[in-house]
Amino acid sequence: MNTENLYSLFRQSGCVTTDSRTIKGGEIFFALKGENFDGNLYAEKALEMGASYAVVDADSEAATKGNEKIIPVENTLDALQKLAAYHRVNVKEDGSRLPVVGLTGTNGKTTTKELIRSVLSSKYNVTATQGNLNNDIGVPLSLLKITPDTEIAVIEMGASHPDDIAKLIWMVDPDLGLITNVGKAHLLGFGSFEGVKKAKGVIYDYICEHGGNVLVNMDDRNLTEMASERDGLKTIGYGISFEGAEVIPSSSEQPFLRMKIGEYLLETNLVGSYNANNVMAAIAVGKQFGVELKDAIDAIAAYVPTNNRSQMTKTENNSLVVDAYNANPSSMAAALDNFALDQSAVKVALLGDMRELGEESVKEHEAIVKRLSEIRLDKIHLVGEEFGKALDNVGKADNVCWFKTSEELASFLSENPVKGATILVKGSRGIQMEKAIPQL
Repeated sequence: MNTENLYSLFRQSGCVTTDSRTIKGGEIFFALKGENFDGNLYAEKALEMGASYAVVDADSEAATKGNEKIIPVENTLDALQKLAAYHRVNVKEDGSRLPVVGLTGTNGKTTTKELIRSVLSSKYNVTATQGNLNNDIGVPLSLLKITPDTEIAVIEMGASHPDDIAKLIWMVDPDLGLITNVGKAHLLGFGSFEGVKKAKGVIYDYICEHGGNVLVNMDDRNLTEMASERDGLKTIGYGISFEGAEVIPSSSEQPFLRMKIGEYLLETNLVGSYNANNVMAAIAVGKQFGVELKDAIDAIAAYVPTNNRSQMTKTENNSLVVDAYNANPSSMAAALDNFALDQSAVKVALLGDMRELGEESVKEHEAIVKRLSEIRLDKIHLVGEEFGKALDNVGKADNVCWFKTSEELASFLSENPVKGATILVKGSRGIQMEKAIPQL
């Protein structure tokens, strides 16, 4: 079945799923296949549970069942992506083009996306990537959530390998593009920092070729250099210094990010001055779509982060700064720089390994250990083999404890409780630093 015919079925059902367990009735089930799973095995079950159709691989056993509701295709992921790309340009019933904002970056993608969503939602009906569904499966699923009533879509694209953005950008086909920043992350996949810039820069290349605009943080030398290297790229500048905004120093009494933007004081629910760039990006996107500055600031002030990103929570015993969804050298350094400014009487850092750094891993972890020694901290708890190697090389200070896993840290904290402290919790997703939070 070709994409156009499959799209006719999608317009009737209105939704797709790749997980048979989530079927409520009427969805088109795409039987994706990976290294550790095979959705083709669940095609018939999906239909029994109420799916309207099941799209399966033509070489699978499911394709031989002779069920008219089973649709064989050469590759189910390819079919899903082509369907999403077709939907992106055909969703508006009047034939008009839906404006799409596409963004990527090393740090702050999801927070920036949520801030953009909040700002644009003050004026428009917005569809945006849910959570961090920003890979080769998540992006098409996000695009297929767009409805004819959507006025603007905001789609996040992630990358951990050189060609990841190239695999996603053609589906998103953005009119306005944004790279939040470029930093040292996934070096195992990218090979080098230059590899990171080249991979992320694909969004600039695509938009330059297709005539859209990109927002560029004019305070970021890496981004301005990347933009200047592309002749004909249409850029719109923004930035804290570029626009004369001001970040107001935080304190134990005022721990959240506060900014002076124009005539307005913005008081956010975000922890960390590094989020100021994300705020400015969201305001810049809003401006391109006619959102007044006051409305944008009100929307950002009302946004409350979730999912362990730049959250500050108070427990019965402590104040927690939780940024444990991901970590890389640049985001870890930014978090520590911000924590260094905190004036709390008792400060504790719980940090987990930064994953996927390749040959640079031990050196980057050593740099974090050295940075920790420069900050006034009462206790430092490090988790993971890479921090263990770094401590072997650099040496372990008296206020440092090391644990192989987050479970070991949680057990230690249960027996040695921390009270009356402000605690930073950060680490890569795979370390699962959130397992220690119940003990705080």
